[in-house]
Amino acid sequence: MSKLFLLRHLKSQWNQDDRFSGWVDNPLSEEGIQQAQGIAEQLKEFSIDAIYTSPLIRNKQTVLRVLHFLAGKYPIFKHCDGKMQKWGNFEGNGDYVPVFVSENLNERYYGKLQGLNKQEVIKKYGQEKVRLWRRSYDIAPPGGESLKDVYKRAVPFYKKYAEKDLKASKNILIVASHNSLRAIVKYVEDVSDKNIINIELPFGGLVKYEFDGNKYTRLQ
Repeated sequence: MSKLFLLRHLKSQWNQDDRFSGWVDNPLSEEGIQQAQGIAEQLKEFSIDAIYTSPLIRNKQTVLRVLHFLAGKYPIFKHCDGKMQKWGNFEGNGDYVPVFVSENLNERYYGKLQGLNKQEVIKKYGQEKVRLWRRSYDIAPPGGESLKDVYKRAVPFYKKYAEKDLKASKNILIVASHNSLRAIVKYVEDVSDKNIINIELPFGGLVKYEFDGNKYTRLQ
């Protein structure tokens, strides 16, 4: 059976500073960089045939740092959006692992909250309202995306590309942000709109599945 690995990016600088990142393109923190070797240890027994990620630097850095500790193939980033999709393409094979990049796997757009300190936002709006903005399915932060909005872009992309690879017996690693991965977990595990509020992945959190062509089974 093919394997699916979902990896939330390592801790970024704005995660460390407790700020809403969203689509703001901030790098990994030093603490995050130090997490990479431990993640690689969890993946070293598996062969990864393809990786999917987003253009946000914290996601791409996570790919690079983790692969640095895995023997074998180096990454070639292949863009699924924009001019890079065509102009960054090439013919021929090589000893590399393809890393497909798409904005569809970006974090939730946090709108007016982007850049703000999370604790200050909680003080202003209340913990429960902020929790609904961050974790519920269909309630969006001011000017931003709900998880439902993220699901509408992340899951169709996942089904078109990553799931197609899984059905071709490939092992797939997806390195992305919290809410794009929560959307994929919702699809893969058939989590209800109500219960998705309870699904969280830590920084550098790795979730493993087996896929038999029909059904996903979560591994311990």
